[in-house]
Amino acid sequence: MADQGARALLEITDLKIEATAYPPGEPPQDITIVDGVSLQLQKGRVLGLIGESGAGKSTIGLSAMSYGRGGVRLTGGKILLNGQEIRTAGPGKLRRIRGHTVTYVAQSAAAAFNPAKKLMDQVIETSLQHGIMGRSEAEKRAVWLFDTLGLPNPTRFGNRYPHQVSGGQLQRAMTAMALCPKPDLVIFDEPTTALDVTTQIDVLAAIKEAIRDTGVGALYITHDLAVVAQVSDEIMVLRGGKMVEYGPVDQIINAPRQEYTKALVTVRQIEHPEKPADAPVVLEVDRVTARYRGTNFDVLKNISVELRQGQTLAVVGESGSGKSTLARAITGLLPPTKGSIHFAGRELSATLAGRTRDDLRELQMIYQMADVAMNPRHTVGTIIGRPLEFYFGLKGDAKRKRIQQLLDEIEMGKGFIDRYPAELSGGQKQRVCIARALAAKPKLIICDEVTSALDPLVADGILKLLQELQKVEGVAYLFITHDLATVKAIADSIAVMYRGEVVRYGPKSQVLSPPFDDYTDLLLSSVPEMRLGWLEEVLAHRRMESAGN
Repeated sequence: MADQGARALLEITDLKIEATAYPPGEPPQDITIVDGVSLQLQKGRVLGLIGESGAGKSTIGLSAMSYGRGGVRLTGGKILLNGQEIRTAGPGKLRRIRGHTVTYVAQSAAAAFNPAKKLMDQVIETSLQHGIMGRSEAEKRAVWLFDTLGLPNPTRFGNRYPHQVSGGQLQRAMTAMALCPKPDLVIFDEPTTALDVTTQIDVLAAIKEAIRDTGVGALYITHDLAVVAQVSDEIMVLRGGKMVEYGPVDQIINAPRQEYTKALVTVRQIEHPEKPADAPVVLEVDRVTARYRGTNFDVLKNISVELRQGQTLAVVGESGSGKSTLARAITGLLPPTKGSIHFAGRELSATLAGRTRDDLRELQMIYQMADVAMNPRHTVGTIIGRPLEFYFGLKGDAKRKRIQQLLDEIEMGKGFIDRYPAELSGGQKQRVCIARALAAKPKLIICDEVTSALDPLVADGILKLLQELQKVEGVAYLFITHDLATVKAIADSIAVMYRGEVVRYGPKSQVLSPPFDDYTDLLLSSVPEMRLGWLEEVLAHRRMESAGN
């Protein structure tokens, strides 16, 4: 725990945060989002905030700026920043604090940057507005930060626009923007969640080094305990707006006291055994090459994989490796320039327009973001019922009965059929998308990063549900992911993709066993492990390899 003798940089006591809910057909209701949370943070220390969606992580983090988004109100408790109460501070004082004393790093850097302005102008903007330094000094500090954060060509990096750099580089540029005005406190809100594992480890290392070199205090918000264990000094576990457990990293990951914390530590450590390779082949991709219209380079290069009935093929690789592009080719959205795709014993038309109704029905897809995959104006019953009516002509009571059966299968039972997406949690929305795919009675479901936006315990529930449904329905899954823990939990076979090619392919036991090719070795070694010092060990190993080369 933090040294109680020194004055805390941030001290939050009995924090209470509320909002107003508007249930359909009912009067507005005040609800408590954060209830009685207290914490202390010293300068130069990192406190990790971890918990499921709705636990209050980001809400508590933003309260360190005395800010509540979306109508959230900070209604009780004390928030002391450098010994000064800021919860009741006026707008003028808060304007001086925000962007100077305390800064914020958002989850999605792509959404946080102005695409029309160069990176340098955005990184130094706050420093200039607060009068902390002149432009020349701010640019010099920005270049130093670019170098510290491992960005390429630091002296010229700031001349680029946001779209001209990778997602990992943009996330590090946002970290530079937060550190440029020399703040005392930085709030990191899920800064690596949207990144693949190979990029994530670089960003994690850069953030940890930058915190060490600048001496700032930091709140690090995430739902990944293995990640937060690499950068934090202490961890607070939250659930339902209340503190579950609070202590040093070593105690939280090695000797957790509460059952919820124990569940976070052990989630998805059980591996899924491979099924025998004697089932009939349901999908065969044979030497498929494809390119996007108007381009002269191949985004898929001579891809050959197969998937058997009732089994799961995991397609893994970093962003841009071609995973989702392969799914587009299989579904007919990107016609191959070479090769063929056979499904359920027949060759599929290269284009979606040339496919039969049975082709469409038997090959379904579940998308990464359930929020944008459902019409917010339709009820759960309407969403699940559309394929029942389109493919099978079900109407009235027969359709409603089948919808309820599907809801029972996805363990949502009664009471959900007339709800709207906005009334569901993230995990519930993804379950509805699963039910909609199952409604078509498919032979194959393509799952495109279906758990990447979910908390570990919710994602674990979705994976277990998919496995149970596979046993009952005999459906095959093509599971696209960059999460190796997911692969170990659900796959029978694995295809590792890199720059549009399959670089390693076979049964899970074979693909995950050495000797490895260079890329697979990098991919596997980049998966965070829940133990102290893992990040330092990996970085030291890579430095030794680089020196040897």
